[in-house]
Formats: sequence, C-alpha cells, structure tokens
Amino acid sequence: MRNKLTVVGAGNVGANCAVWAAKKELGNIVLVDVAEGIPQGKGLDLSQAGPVEGYDVTISGANDYGPTANSDVVIITAGFPRQPGMSRDDLLLKNYEVIKSATEKAVAASPDCVIIVVTNPLDAMAQVAYMVSKFPRNRVIGMAGVLDSARFRTFIAMELQVSVENVTAVVLGGHGDTMVPLVRLSSVSGIPLTELIPADRLKAIVERTANGGAEIVKYLKTGSAYYAPAASAVEMAESILRDRKKVLPCSAYLEGEYGISGLYVGVPCKIGAGGIEKIYEIRLTDEETAALHKSSGAVKELVDVIKAKM
Repeated sequence: MRNKLTVVGAGNVGANCAVWAAKKELGNIVLVDVAEGIPQGKGLDLSQAGPVEGYDVTISGANDYGPTANSDVVIITAGFPRQPGMSRDDLLLKNYEVIKSATEKAVAASPDCVIIVVTNPLDAMAQVAYMVSKFPRNRVIGMAGVLDSARFRTFIAMELQVSVENVTAVVLGGHGDTMVPLVRLSSVSGIPLTELIPADRLKAIVERTANGGAEIVKYLKTGSAYYAPAASAVEMAESILRDRKKVLPCSAYLEGEYGISGLYVGVPCKIGAGGIEKIYEIRLTDEETAALHKSSGAVKELVDVIKAKM
C-alpha cells in the first residue's frame, strides 16, 4: 500500500509541496484548500504532468478533510502570506485561527499522522498545532531550520563560488530575525568558514540569512517565498515516509534541551518514521547559548499571546 501525504493549503507553498513530493513519488497526495476548485484543478494539472515527468502517484484535491483520511504525513501550509513591511510576528493572530482549525480537522481524519507545520510565524504555529492536536512532541514538527540552513549554504556558496553540495551549515533558534547561524560549526568540505571568509563578510552573510525571507518578500511585493520552503518541508516528509533518519535542523518542542522548556525552537533532529526520533544537544559557547536563549525568548513572547487567546 502506498504512503499517503496530505498538503493543507493549495497556494504557492502547498502546490509546490505537491510538485516536489510527486517527483519523489513519496505516495498518493491530497491537496486541501477552502477555495472551491483550486485544489481540484491543481491536483488534476499535476496529475497530467506525471506522464511527462515520469512520476506515477495519485494527486487529488478537496475542500474538506474526508479524502485525507489515514494520511501518514500532513504538511500544513495554509495561512496568510507575509506582505512587504510585515514581520512574521504580525501574522500571529491572523494565522492562529487557520492553524487551529486545520489541525483539528487533520487530526480527526488522520489520528496517527505526523504533522509538519510551514505556516508563519513558524515556531508559534507549530506550538499551536502541538497544543491543539494533543499529539506527542515527536509527531508535530516545524519546518524552519532546513530552509534557514539552505539559505545560509546558498549564500556561502555564492560568496566562495563553490558547489553548494560542499557546504555544511548549522542554524539554530527561532525562524525569524533572531535565528542563530552557527559559523563555528559550518564548513566547506570540512574547512571551517573562518578560514575561508573574512569576519566582516561572514557577519554580512549571517545577517542576510536571518533576513532571507524578508529579502524575497521585498522582491515579490505581493507574497513570500515558496519554492525553497516547499522543498524543505518535502525533505522532512521524505525522511519520515522512507524512514531515512536524516539529521535535519527542525523546530521541535523542547523539554529541557539547551536549557529551554515548553517551546518550539530550531535544533538538530533525527527524522524517521516516528517523526522526531532524537534531539541532538550541541555544546555551545556562552555567546551561542545567549543568542539561542534570546531567540527562544522571542518565540515565548508569541506563544504567551496565543495561550492568552486560547
């Protein structure tokens, strides 16, 4: 029996999740969206690309969660996109209701699924899905670090004019301006970045990474990034559905790790069939620890607002 993957939200991020997942043949795919006809049309369009691209999976669309029943993984992308001048934090209350409703309906249809949250503000929305689903923490994961580290790796490769495949990067913390790219643990084919890039240029790259989403919003003007976020979510889904056990930076609910409790924060995780199978605690310097706690503090402020609303 094939795996089943549901994508909630058939906008740019959701549709591209379906594209990447279909090309990897991760399983049958259901696109769900409140907009009548949109998920059905995009599902049919993607199905018709199968003979050309060489993938053979069933892709369907729906406006309700009935067809999503018994999904193995549910990727939630639904929500309002960020507009120019709008921070991820501005989206908080607008997207809270969206994620609450989507989680309730997804869990009712697929009580054994693993949930991957993509909607911004990412860490806070993952926390909403966790609280609403009442799932164990390993089965609700936020997509953040995969995207942030991909951006960091891209900018490093561009700076050095080397293959992005040779760049290893580590990013911790919340998915926002306070994220913590760990320069000390990032390298190019094992060569530390500090031996390849001057300190001032490294600082600029770190800052560009932290503002990577805003840079794209500035260009697009009417929306936010979608190719890379979708690819990042699907890499996580693939590791779950194929039990790849990849070590990926993800937003996870911490229960004392790194001295943080009761919050979703980006950390390195082993991702397999059970969702988060292990959280790795890296030895951090005092400066890195302070930056991570500052980042988690920014997440806590948002979560406190949500808890007051709940």
